[in-house]
Amino acid sequence: MRAFVVDRYRKTGNDLRAADLPEPEVGAHDVLVEIHAAGVNALDSKIRAGEFKLILPYRPPFVLGNDVAGVVIRVGARVRKFQPGDAVYARPDQDRIGAFAELIAIHEDDLALKPGQLTMAEAASIPLVGLTSWQALVEIANLQPGQKVLIHAGSGGVGTFAIQLAKHLGATVATTTSAANADLVRSLGADVVIDYRKDDFETVLHDYDVVLNSLDNTTLAKSLRVLRPGGRLISISGPPDPAFARELGKPWILRPVMRVLSHGIRRAAKRRQVTYSFLFMRANGNQLREITALIEAGIIRPVVDRVFPFDSTNEALAHVERGRAKGKVVITVKQEKS
Repeated sequence: MRAFVVDRYRKTGNDLRAADLPEPEVGAHDVLVEIHAAGVNALDSKIRAGEFKLILPYRPPFVLGNDVAGVVIRVGARVRKFQPGDAVYARPDQDRIGAFAELIAIHEDDLALKPGQLTMAEAASIPLVGLTSWQALVEIANLQPGQKVLIHAGSGGVGTFAIQLAKHLGATVATTTSAANADLVRSLGADVVIDYRKDDFETVLHDYDVVLNSLDNTTLAKSLRVLRPGGRLISISGPPDPAFARELGKPWILRPVMRVLSHGIRRAAKRRQVTYSFLFMRANGNQLREITALIEAGIIRPVVDRVFPFDSTNEALAHVERGRAKGKVVITVKQEKS
């Protein structure tokens, strides 16, 4: 099969290598998926740069890619939820990424049937940002009607999904973006739009219940100022905390490292009587089915910035790294029949 491979960790000048690889092995609980489309995420760039090599088990060479939509072509002996011909989508488990390829083996518990009205490209844009938003706002924050949430980078992949989910949950939603993207985020449900180039969000917003951060450490620290006592600051861009190491089941020796990395923000949060959490989203087919129901009900819609052909995977990743995409970037691995 064709795939795009990381040969070594490097931040710049490190294009993925096009390669011919054997088909993935299919375990008893695995589903072999013919990939039609794959989402491209900032996470892919961070993994390629080696930002998670301390805590995630990727050893070059490996296939990159964390979002997939396609068709089941074979199932393992103990698979009961899917059968050949099913159109599916998923965020593969963190130990089994590899969506920038023609085939991938995924545990059946991490898969869900694709929303019927979405194209493969649209479906591939959903899993990682959808599960990230769900786990942040539903699982960790337990966001309730009438609460206030600030979602940074509202026009990005996570932002465009999280705004819609937060609005569905009944929250008042504020977001940061550029003036050029104000109409987009308002159309998704944002109530308060902060132009980050003109206004300081921490001086405009007050007494918020939840902040979802996907930006840098400066923005993370400023976000503490908008929270009420008892509020929650959730970051998907770090720094990781000791709870993250425990969740991953990593050796105890890594936990002090995580404690040091997050010491500053946890101490600052404690002073303001708020809670800091780092989220590295998990694959979860059950949650993805909840998301499917919202999409099929018309409550949430995908936002796709641009679709690249499979041969242009490196160009797609570069486009994401420039940080100007509105919504998600997708690559098409197999053309859909018209």
